[in-house]
Formats: sequence, C-alpha cells, structure tokens
Amino acid sequence: LVGSEMCIRDRLNALLHLHAQGAHDDDWVLVHDAARPNLSRGDLDTLLYELADDPVGGLLAVPARDTLKRADSNGRVTETVDRSLIWQAYTPQMFRLGALHRALADSLVSDVSITDEASAIEWAGQSPRLIEGRSDNIKVTRPEDLEWLRQRRDFKG
Repeated sequence: LVGSEMCIRDRLNALLHLHAQGAHDDDWVLVHDAARPNLSRGDLDTLLYELADDPVGGLLAVPARDTLKRADSNGRVTETVDRSLIWQAYTPQMFRLGALHRALADSLVSDVSITDEASAIEWAGQSPRLIEGRSDNIKVTRPEDLEWLRQRRDFKG
C-alpha cells in the first residue's frame, strides 16, 4: 500500500471502531493531525461552535499570506496564483461519522488521491466550510518547524 492508502485504511478502521463503540452515522468526528501540536483551545472551541449545525462540516484553515507561484517541472515560474482564493488546510477537521466513512471508503475503492478528510468529502460532492484558525497551528514536518515551536514555547515561558 502507498502511504496515503494506508492512512485512509487507518482512518476507516478508527471510524469502524467508533461505530463498534456505539457511535452513530450522524455523530460528529474530529480528525486531528498529531504533527500539529500547537492547536489552541480557542480554535477548537470556534470550530465546534461554528460547525455545530452545519450540514457538511469543515476544517480549520488559514488564508494564504505569501505570494504563491506555480512552477513547471524545471522549477521555472509559470504563473502567480491569486492568493485571495487560497487557504491552507489545517486540523482538526470535523465531519459526520457516516459521511466521512462513506467518502473515505468510496475514494479508496475508486483509487482517488485523497490528501485529507476534507478532500474526501469534496470528492464525494460536498463543500466543507473553512473556519479561520491561528497560523501558529503549524504542521511539524521539518527540523526548523520543531525548533520554531521550541523557541515559541520558551519565549512564552
């Protein structure tokens, strides 16, 4: 299995476990990336409040701040992207258990490239809502990310 396929299977197993524990299809499920250790309580509360009655669900996200460039395979700029329409997807992402399970399972069967829960929901024909979160809810994927978090926590003292 490729990495993303394994992640989808892991998510599906977790959702099946929730079903086995008595959760229902219309219960909310939050999926959070452990590589984002700086989630604020305020962002979590806002996400829960804003999506409580939403028919689809959604995710924390941050509007793009930097100028974005599209490049060709040689690393040459081919265009500047309109950042006013671009958001960076963060976690947690919050969807109904049944809808998320169906979207993930169907995407796996259809061999669709899914990058996160929101992309599975999008692929299933729904439009997740973006809830603006804090930009310091970074994903720790590089050594400098971890160093930034350490410095920030030391500074906050």
